[in-house]
Amino acid sequence: FRPDIEGMRAIAVTLVVLSHAGLTGIAGGYIGVDVFFVISGFLITTLLLKELDTTGRIHLTTFYARRATRLLPASTLVLVTTITAAWLWMPATRFTTISLDAIHATFYGINWRLANEGVQYLNADTPPSPLQHFWSLAVEEQFYLAWPLLLLTLALTTGKRRTPIIITLTTITTASLTISILQTATSAPWAYFGTHTRTWELATGALIAVAATPLTKLPHPLAATLTWTGLAAILTAALLYTEHTPFPGTAALLPVLGTAALIAGGTPKPRHGATILLKTLPFQQIGRYSYSWYLWHWPVLTITPHILDIEPTIPLNLGLATGSLLLAIATYHLIENPTRNHQWVKTKARRGLATGLALSCLAALTAQTGAIKPPQLAKGHPAIDTATAVATANNPETELQRIINTSTNTAKLPANVTPKVQRARNDVPKYYATKCHLDFEDVTAPGDCLFGDPNGKETVYLFGDSHAAHWFPAMDAIAKARGWRLMVRTKSACQAPLVRTFLVAFKRPYDECGEWRDGVLAEIKQTRPRLVVLASNGNNNGGLLDTAGNRIDEGTEQERDNLWAAGWVATFRALKSPKTNLVMIEDTPWPGRDTPDCLATHSNRVSRCARPADESFAFPPRQALVSQQARAQGVTVIETRPWFCADVCPSMVGNVMTWRDNSHITTKYSAMLAPVLGARLPL
Repeated sequence: FRPDIEGMRAIAVTLVVLSHAGLTGIAGGYIGVDVFFVISGFLITTLLLKELDTTGRIHLTTFYARRATRLLPASTLVLVTTITAAWLWMPATRFTTISLDAIHATFYGINWRLANEGVQYLNADTPPSPLQHFWSLAVEEQFYLAWPLLLLTLALTTGKRRTPIIITLTTITTASLTISILQTATSAPWAYFGTHTRTWELATGALIAVAATPLTKLPHPLAATLTWTGLAAILTAALLYTEHTPFPGTAALLPVLGTAALIAGGTPKPRHGATILLKTLPFQQIGRYSYSWYLWHWPVLTITPHILDIEPTIPLNLGLATGSLLLAIATYHLIENPTRNHQWVKTKARRGLATGLALSCLAALTAQTGAIKPPQLAKGHPAIDTATAVATANNPETELQRIINTSTNTAKLPANVTPKVQRARNDVPKYYATKCHLDFEDVTAPGDCLFGDPNGKETVYLFGDSHAAHWFPAMDAIAKARGWRLMVRTKSACQAPLVRTFLVAFKRPYDECGEWRDGVLAEIKQTRPRLVVLASNGNNNGGLLDTAGNRIDEGTEQERDNLWAAGWVATFRALKSPKTNLVMIEDTPWPGRDTPDCLATHSNRVSRCARPADESFAFPPRQALVSQQARAQGVTVIETRPWFCADVCPSMVGNVMTWRDNSHITTKYSAMLAPVLGARLPL
């Protein structure tokens, strides 16, 4: 037992918890996970080497039994409790996803699920799972599936010599770090959650364990300096890093090497090292409860606001973090410690393995049971069939506005709501299935992406980002009715104006957007269609970049609006042709929250999900400027506000749900707007 490492655990978990609580100034607290990785690699390798030196072998069944009885009692309790609480209090729309997260967390694969979800634009604004934090446990356990086997193989082939182990660990560390640096620069979600990009951190801890004997001979002044330097490195990373820091990559070197220095310097137990701080009672107590606190803090932070039906705040989160610590203390004394120290479990390895298997099955069964019988929503009487009413009206736009006015005070969710609230998040235009809507990394469509009437005489383009894509159902219906060939050119988060932006999901410049957009503009210029319909979200996305890839943060909002407007003008000029009509559809309103989640939470008070119209549009001065510039370029501008809002923008218009998430309109709403949009198109 090393009290300095127990204190390091306390620092690591406190940084993570405070960061997740939103405490200002500790946005980089996520590096606490990296501290845990290095500590874990050191401690587990120390135990394995001790067993290898003592017995000449590694008892794999005993090792895995110890891991199971150490980790699974507390994690199973948290999993089962979280699943149950999510079923009872979180929006019904999210439960299927949470149950899948639970199954992946149970069998230590959730990091790969999160990495895959993170690179998909449709999931970019999805609220985080209450089980997301299990990803770090998955990385560790995947490492420990392989590392004891590799260590045993080295022992059997090379004996007890340390040199082959050091060479192997150095090779692993170098390869994993290299991959981490390269992938962080190209695909941040895979780099962040991937075992392949985090292995070097555990291997670094393992290297310190292998070098433990020589490290005991370090001069005490040097060792003490190492500990304080290491602690300073960890705290510096936590204070200076933000959510925008490309991570892990090279940025992870600071907390990882800092942790390694702290462990290495503490090995000879220098009198004036950081241990004098880390061995104090508060650090020792929090370090003891660190595993359970890590497990409890995130579900408590993410689920409790739903129970209380309030928005989270920093004071509330700090109170919840304290409450989760109390849960951790209880879990440690009542579940975690008694189970792993129970004589019956400790006597034979197969009992520990059986206990672990039973606990895993319990968690998986709980998740599956909830998925089979998901929570249901309260519903009222059927509402007017909006699509039919608009389609058969003498004046579709007037009829739509009448329905919007009567929908602003809707009480209960209509019995005939469409699409179904629980399935609304997946309510994407049908052409997504053809891969014609390009995701972040794609720059080339899989085919001609021709819709509408393939044999039509007139060619029409729909061009822009996902806020152009959500007009596809309306445009496709219009194109079929009028005999148009509809060419669809849309790409996630790639706005139509000729500007360079930052891709938040990947934490780098969105160069794929520029490459794709230039290609589409050239194609349209060559094709000379009769009509090009442009639409894009009016938000900042990740912000503007200059030619060198640096963020343009200086200047006033008006100056940045001018840059966006100039980008739009450049696009209009690139498309201008005597035979081509240009139409810009102004951005649709934003509901301010995830609409399906809101409706699921307030199915008895649907009006709570409406938003004042004056608050629903992104950057109104910018939109007004862009529209003014568009008209000056001869572009037809279509205002969308009357199609969605009265004084407020309701989330339900008659029986049709307006948005499928926090910004995109549903396919049903888009299709319903076909006669309204069609009346405004100049062709």
